[in-house]
Amino acid sequence: MLHTILRQSTKCRSTFLTMAARPMSTQRPPTAVLLTNMGGPETLDDVHDFLLNLFTDRDIMKLPFQPAIAKWIAKRRTPSIREQYDSIGGGSPILKWTRKQGQAMEKLLDELSPETAPHKHYIAFRYVKPFTQHALEEMKADGVERAVVFTQYPQYSCSTTGSSMNELQRGIVANGMENVKWSVIDRWPTHPGFIEAMTTKVERKLAEYTPEQRKDAIILFSAHSLPMSVINRGDTYPAEVASSVDHVMKRLGNQYPYRLIWQSQVGPQPWLGPQTADVVKNYGEAGKKNLVVVPIAFTSDHIETLFELDQEYAEEAEKAGITGWKRAEALNDDPIFTKAMATIVHEHLQSGQVVSRQYYLRCPGCTFDSCGTTRNFFKSYDPQQ
Repeated sequence: MLHTILRQSTKCRSTFLTMAARPMSTQRPPTAVLLTNMGGPETLDDVHDFLLNLFTDRDIMKLPFQPAIAKWIAKRRTPSIREQYDSIGGGSPILKWTRKQGQAMEKLLDELSPETAPHKHYIAFRYVKPFTQHALEEMKADGVERAVVFTQYPQYSCSTTGSSMNELQRGIVANGMENVKWSVIDRWPTHPGFIEAMTTKVERKLAEYTPEQRKDAIILFSAHSLPMSVINRGDTYPAEVASSVDHVMKRLGNQYPYRLIWQSQVGPQPWLGPQTADVVKNYGEAGKKNLVVVPIAFTSDHIETLFELDQEYAEEAEKAGITGWKRAEALNDDPIFTKAMATIVHEHLQSGQVVSRQYYLRCPGCTFDSCGTTRNFFKSYDPQQ
């Protein structure tokens, strides 16, 4: 009898130790951080579909016979845009940088916020893979219960973050993910971490001048332009970009003259200016030699920095006699910036905020029903509304 009891006791102890050694299957699902962006064609073969998806997007433009017109525009523009991407290495590096940013952010977030760990980043591009649908499928497979949408545009625009949010809302409903606890970081134009990261990039570039050259340096903050039709609807983007510039200049002690300029105009309709190309030409004619261009609205390198600023406008500067043309590096995976990303998410998680107070206020001239639908959707998660 005693032998039998001892044998059963030993067997139970062995079973307990075996179970304890196994990884727990009840580990809580990750807190999702969904990084949203327009994206960019990773290969030359992706260029046509990227353009097609962009010009088909009825959250940013409404055209008669839009599907047919979008196909015509995409086919017409693909050859020249392919050449541009070919000149920067055969595709956009934005997915590579977003992954690096997300991975670095995850590790820092786990340290900053152990109570919401583990954290996992997901990527939702608007016009190329990985699309929003791909991200939602991955989140669903991971059993995500808490998700923070983190736009990778520091300054809000209906044409960027707004479109991504509308697409996300449709995807959440289509995938039956309304039970996830959603919240959104929809803008962060003056966050101290972002301003510090951007200011550091400017300071490093200014340091490349001699003291004499630096006395005459002009800082040009270049951001992606928008059609005036979008601006006149009441889009907050220009004001938020200007606010970012103001905060960077204050950190620099307002030591240098500067201008906010706008790049990437497409088509014949009026766009927000002055255009970067015109500014470069005019300052060259005025005898200015030392210009530092700063991509203030871009958080990673892509076609606007690597082709437009580094090649197209740099060539214009050389023709105009500007000998001290310099471009501040993009934030990419700079540790100062990835720390800022983690801090922004951590502060958001602690705040209990669903969206910013600005988000609920639509543009006074908005005519897009989808904008109202999306705002009402996220308002349903907000106990303060």
